[in-house]
Amino acid sequence: MAEYRIDELARLADTTVRNVRVYQDRGLLSPPRREGRVGIYTEAHLARLRLIGQLLKRGYTFANISELVTAWERGGNLTDILGFETAVGGPWSDEIPDYIDDEELSGLFNGEVTQPDVARALRLGIIEREGPRFRVPSPRLLNVGAELVAAGIPVPTALGIAERLKTQVDAAAGDLVQAITGHIVAEHAPDGLLQGEDIGEAADLIRRLRPLAQAAVDSMLAQAMARHLHEMLGERFAEVLDHLHQNKTGTRQSV
Repeated sequence: MAEYRIDELARLADTTVRNVRVYQDRGLLSPPRREGRVGIYTEAHLARLRLIGQLLKRGYTFANISELVTAWERGGNLTDILGFETAVGGPWSDEIPDYIDDEELSGLFNGEVTQPDVARALRLGIIEREGPRFRVPSPRLLNVGAELVAAGIPVPTALGIAERLKTQVDAAAGDLVQAITGHIVAEHAPDGLLQGEDIGEAADLIRRLRPLAQAAVDSMLAQAMARHLHEMLGERFAEVLDHLHQNKTGTRQSV
């Protein structure tokens, strides 16, 4: 299970350290585990913070959220609730974020990165500015971009690929999550609130579906890539053959 210090937790939850402490003071967030003077938070804390943030955006007050949390905790034991929050808020990747400075970023892309490229990468979330350096949420994704550039693809083109993928994958993920959530609510929370043994069953379902969803997307992407490559190469070879045929016919006519 991933663990976070308070500043990392706040950043991942798109909130502030001050807000994290306020939520703790109001009883909306359980205290962290202590290692000396350092508080250690878990994925369950992250899931709860994200839930709080979504409810606040929808206009609910601290009192409303406290009422919801209290009702939920009365309906299930602490182990089930923490298990569900971990299943929901846990990372979907084993990647560890990395850090890189401007010079390293430029070197990774053979000096071809411009300021507009950096600004675009920041908008896409490929890199995140943290003081004098960048945080890289997915080093694998950044290295894919570097490999594309090393193969001769311009940086703006590689960023364009990332932008289209982000949009399309986000839409697919949204549809998938909506379907899964609808099933969980229909089967385990018809009244809108998970309670009792339904909390643990919903958590188990989410854990099982995570690798299945990733495997399905990977398989479909592989099939689609193969199909498009075959079609694209077929078109290119057909064009070459047509060109050779025209040249051969033109040569015969001139003779």
